[in-house]
Amino acid sequence: MNKYVVIVAGGKGLRMGGDLPKQFIPMRGKPLLMHTLETFYRWDASVRVVLVLPEAHQAYWRMLCEEIGCQVPHAVVNGGEARFFSVKQGLDWIIHKESMDGKKGLADCLIAVHDGVRPFVAPEVISSCFERAASTKAAIPVVPLVDSLREKDENGSHPVDRSRYIAVQTPQVFDGALLQEAYRQPYSPRFTDDASVVEALGYTIDTVPGNRENIKITTPFDLRVAEALFNSEAYE
Repeated sequence: MNKYVVIVAGGKGLRMGGDLPKQFIPMRGKPLLMHTLETFYRWDASVRVVLVLPEAHQAYWRMLCEEIGCQVPHAVVNGGEARFFSVKQGLDWIIHKESMDGKKGLADCLIAVHDGVRPFVAPEVISSCFERAASTKAAIPVVPLVDSLREKDENGSHPVDRSRYIAVQTPQVFDGALLQEAYRQPYSPRFTDDASVVEALGYTIDTVPGNRENIKITTPFDLRVAEALFNSEAYE
């Protein structure tokens, strides 16, 4: 069974307060995005990486790869106006690749979708997602919430049972044929991630434990956390 990961990197860096897209912010001499690709390559060098980038960012990415020496084989695909369309572009590339290999559809594939600015996903989490998706067709990593929660309404706010909620991470891994079917649906604002797209078909999403370090780097505070993680013993 072929394994793919679609890495979505369409960020414009607005919440970072600068002009450099967040996925290109350098850490340890490499852009965050390159660290993310290397995380999957270290996990399994046979995984096929599909990088979805805005067309306007691709020349800069190629330059970075040439200057730094990116060792991860990957295809680059044009991004869409929203995440939904970017993932769909990545899927279309995989469908074409499989057809070139003489296969019809994605029945023999497992496909992960991952945020380009999550370089700290643990290899055991990636493995768990792929292994669970192989049997249940849809698996996502989650972590428990540690903060107290309140729900706002017209009367103000009130506490809710924190144990009933979990935070969702990526990679989200799916049976290829199921993901292909899901992305035939029309776009909806209710699609907040790939699991929500698949769930709209009526499929149940399975969960596996994530790792708390697997943060999505979107704010200056996240960047400080990332710096601390890169400087920790685990990344020496």
